[in-house]
Amino acid sequence: MQVKPSEEDDAPRSAVTLKQVAEAAGVSLATASYALNDGGSVGQQTRERVKAVAQRLGYKPNASAKAMRTGRTGALGLVLPDLTNPFFPPLAQTVIVAARDAGYDVFLTDTLGDKDTERRSIEALIRRGIDGLVWFPIDDIAPAELSTRGTPTVVIDRTLEGYDCVVADCDAGGRKAAALLLAAGHRRIGLISGPSAALSARQRATGARELVQAQGQLVWELEAAFSADLDVDIAQRLAQRDVTAVIAAADLIALGVIKQLQQLGLRVPQDVSVVGFDNIPSSDLCNPALSTIDIPVHEMGIEAVQLLMRRIAAPNDPRRRVVFDVTAVERASIAPPAQDR
Repeated sequence: MQVKPSEEDDAPRSAVTLKQVAEAAGVSLATASYALNDGGSVGQQTRERVKAVAQRLGYKPNASAKAMRTGRTGALGLVLPDLTNPFFPPLAQTVIVAARDAGYDVFLTDTLGDKDTERRSIEALIRRGIDGLVWFPIDDIAPAELSTRGTPTVVIDRTLEGYDCVVADCDAGGRKAAALLLAAGHRRIGLISGPSAALSARQRATGARELVQAQGQLVWELEAAFSADLDVDIAQRLAQRDVTAVIAAADLIALGVIKQLQQLGLRVPQDVSVVGFDNIPSSDLCNPALSTIDIPVHEMGIEAVQLLMRRIAAPNDPRRRVVFDVTAVERASIAPPAQDR
């Protein structure tokens, strides 16, 4: 047997209004608004009664109306350069959870490492009326013609003039990476730096370079993208077998180095030791487990949101640059040079 819905069932139901909630709860429109938004001098019993009525009636706040009334949308933007890089999903999750705890939703966009996409993505978020922006730029050069004026913005891992910044002490991290290898007895070391357009990559390389040159020999230095896919020059250099250890500016690069060395018939760390940078989630799951420099991504993400909350509340306060310490993590990818064993 088939039952045909009645015309009443087919008819669209109008959204419950705040006025209807107020009337059902026996309070004024202003009191209902205060109660549902946890504002004003509304008694606890009244507040709970209004909320119970709103829930029973299926009342849904009108976000657009609230934005027009308050000038706030309750939404933040999060702009990241490459979600295929395992460094970024934990950062995204941290920012989203911290923002949610502060009462904000988050619009996330991936710029795919493209400057034009980065600019257009940020402009689109601003047009949507976000209250603030957490931004991990591709490099330390802002996209041409980009203006975030009027939108509170916090930058992560980059230093852009005119913005609050949350960064890691990458120079110290480079030194700590070199120190791990030098302490194991390595003196002939190769360095693979990240893209020079990023200050953090230059700082990692500078810190490592200076300490290696002071205590050993920097046999060669090459530049690579933050990727496990090594270019021909790096592969050929590793094939020359002229170093006992390699410092990589990122864990993804280090994983590519380990793979290439193994394809050349070299053992890590018995023939060549490798150290990375970032401590991505998979760094201790590879074989051998990767020695690396830990960046406190969780703490940096929380600080970025908290800094953004302060910027939203006080737009004219002086800009701040918060620097986080990094930590060396020694695992199985480092051993003394073969001649010392």
